Amino acid sequence: MSKKNLLSSSNVGLILGPLLFLWILTSFHPRGLSDEANAVLASAVWIAIWWITEAIPISVTALLPIVLFPLSGGLDLSSTTSAFGHKYIFLYIGGFIIAIAIEKWGLHRRIALQIIRLIGSNITRIILGFMVATAFMSMWISNTATSVMMLPIGMDIISQLRDNPDTHENENITFGKALMLSIAYSASIGGMATLIGTPPNLVLAGVVQETYGVEITFSQWFKFGLPISVLLLIICWIYLTRFAFSFKDKAFPGGRSEILRLLQQLGKIKFEEKIVLVVFVSTAFLWIFRSLLQNIIPNLDDTIIAIFAGTTLFLLPAKKSGEKILNWDEAVKLPWGIILLFGGGMALAEGFKSSGLAEWIGTQMTLLEGMSLFLLVLILIACVNMLTEITSNLATTAMLLPILAPMALSIDVHPYILLVSATVAASCAFMLPVATPPNAVVFGSGYLRIPDMVRTGIWMNVLSILLLSLIVYFLLPAIWDFVPTVFPDSVQ
Repeated sequence: MSKKNLLSSSNVGLILGPLLFLWILTSFHPRGLSDEANAVLASAVWIAIWWITEAIPISVTALLPIVLFPLSGGLDLSSTTSAFGHKYIFLYIGGFIIAIAIEKWGLHRRIALQIIRLIGSNITRIILGFMVATAFMSMWISNTATSVMMLPIGMDIISQLRDNPDTHENENITFGKALMLSIAYSASIGGMATLIGTPPNLVLAGVVQETYGVEITFSQWFKFGLPISVLLLIICWIYLTRFAFSFKDKAFPGGRSEILRLLQQLGKIKFEEKIVLVVFVSTAFLWIFRSLLQNIIPNLDDTIIAIFAGTTLFLLPAKKSGEKILNWDEAVKLPWGIILLFGGGMALAEGFKSSGLAEWIGTQMTLLEGMSLFLLVLILIACVNMLTEITSNLATTAMLLPILAPMALSIDVHPYILLVSATVAASCAFMLPVATPPNAVVFGSGYLRIPDMVRTGIWMNVLSILLLSLIVYFLLPAIWDFVPTVFPDSVQ
């Protein structure tokens, strides 16, 4: 192995994690830190280093609390492993089962093409159509799956422009770059709208539940997340079509006919698509109006709705005799790695709370007292935004949220301000192919180089940092009805 390989970040992290764990466990004992809290701190540092450097797969690293917490005395085994069965993990499983059924029967492609057909006519509207379709689908199915599904549709449209003799020279290359980036950006932006749209949202809900015993419902997040997605999507479209790229051709020769051709290929909507559509719409309706339905069914919960809907898909018949809408061989395609990451994040949150580490960290944050709250939000969002350019957004939130909760206590700020800031910022990494799976998917199209992504994405990062800071500071307290500069006795 070469010296360069030996000094790679993953190899350095592989050694540094355990070394810092042992040093903190044996030699780092600051005043006021209990032995249990010290053990959780040592374990958290090891896990964080392996997450950041990707010394081993990040989902495998998420299993470390099961080993480190009990052996170091930070948290008992039962409490640690129970975090991996948190109710929000099952909410994600139920939502993803619905997504698998949508993909299996091609409903997502039909919905996307219909949205593009309704919106798209000229070049900029075609891009808007793709963005709206991608964002809508990523509200309900994974950002990765959405971008993978939209990529071939986008490639077909780009080819249509290239093959048309009336098109200006190299116009299809410019259009191709803009369209690929619009798919990647809107996949990330759309996921912010719903609680199940992107993993960091559920990590936030889980940490709030573990730390404060308060539930963030689907509808509560939706009231906040949807306006962010809509605003950011509009800003992104204007930026891409008027500032980042310019088009000589305003009309799109043959673009509409290509969309119609792709729709004709799908044929009439199938029986199975109708069944999945009914389950999908019914589930969304129940999530959004759950607070009203609880007057009739008091114990109704978002997780119960998700699991019931997912289970129903195994019961409902397909048109072919003996087949069901979904079978177990298809359901095992669940992203188990993300589910383990959820569990690792919940275990960290439980360790921080139970050991007293969260409270101790809070007392160390006196330097932040007196800082303008808006400035703090701006700095936090900017730091998380840049951090997620090089690390997993799920690992980032799982690592940071248990730390930010006690920080809010120490400076007498409502925890939602800091926790939500970090969560939404983690979904807005637009610069690098490694930042998010959608970025990597469109980078593989061949239309983009890293300089293209950095040059365009850096301004999207700046715009998103400013917009998120304003929304979290001014609108979040109004939408969720709390006072931002007061840490409540119980989170409302």
